[in-house]
Amino acid sequence: MHNTPWLSRFPVGLFATSVGLLALAGAWRRAQGFGWEHAAVAGDLLAWCGAGVFALLLVLYLLKCLRHPASVKAEFLHPLPGAQMALIPLTGLLLAVFYGGPGHAGWLAGALVALAFQGLVAIRIVAILSVGGLPSAAITPTLYIPPVAGGLVGAMAMSTLGYPGWAALLFGMGLVSWALLEVRVLNRLFEGAMPEALRPTIGMELAPPAVATLAAATIWPLLPGDVLIVGLGIAAGPVVAVLARYRWWSTVPFAIGFWSFSFPLAAFAGAVIEVVRRGGWPPMVGAMALAIASGVIAFLALRTLLLLVRGRLIPPSPPGPSARAS
Repeated sequence: MHNTPWLSRFPVGLFATSVGLLALAGAWRRAQGFGWEHAAVAGDLLAWCGAGVFALLLVLYLLKCLRHPASVKAEFLHPLPGAQMALIPLTGLLLAVFYGGPGHAGWLAGALVALAFQGLVAIRIVAILSVGGLPSAAITPTLYIPPVAGGLVGAMAMSTLGYPGWAALLFGMGLVSWALLEVRVLNRLFEGAMPEALRPTIGMELAPPAVATLAAATIWPLLPGDVLIVGLGIAAGPVVAVLARYRWWSTVPFAIGFWSFSFPLAAFAGAVIEVVRRGGWPPMVGAMALAIASGVIAFLALRTLLLLVRGRLIPPSPPGPSARAS
């Protein structure tokens, strides 16, 4: 019987859970501006949960690196798991955004290490794309994570830590990466349905405009609400495109890939809250956006826990030679 150790099959995509929880924590923190007393408690609780999940996953993944280096190398060399590796430093950057501040040398050092790791993964992904080395079937919105999310969230981290110039530079790098990748990703999506195993990653298509709008609000606190509304308008396009494909991604059995919806929805809620605060919109609009993001992420967390209880969170072992022969 062919059975590989579960640790060697530990998917790096699980780090999407900590990314989603921390992004939602940031949205709840922004809601404190409405005078909601429970917003601070909810934000802190979500941040602690996200940090705890990240710490646990990081320990497990480091053990995987030590005990199964060949599996980690194979992931890094593969374009899709390789792109998902950027979720690790992305979580670190979100932690810096939530807990960091000007003059915090420790958070600055951590953010720089995260940016270096993010850059390493991003360069590899861009190199593969630039020489046409990525098959069409492997082109998914997951590719946005290293260069686009890394640049935009890195910009938020640098702004939080008191380096607005570096923040603006990273923001620009994130935007140009989005522009370069958008052509390839949209062309692939308009060609037809993605392979079933990759369909849950469609949620990441929502991320670039929502995260870019939120990053702009973070870097430039005096930016008018009308400017941010433009960003929300751009973000509405991918929302329509994803919902239009509802039939072919909603019928796929639940998998950890559906956490791809968590980060974009939390970022969108945070951006809406900023528009409400700066544009004079009714607070109820921000509350609705936050409720939708919170509800979706709660659903994802519940389904993930069910997978864990049923022993299906880690992908099964590939079939052995005898099974393949049969």
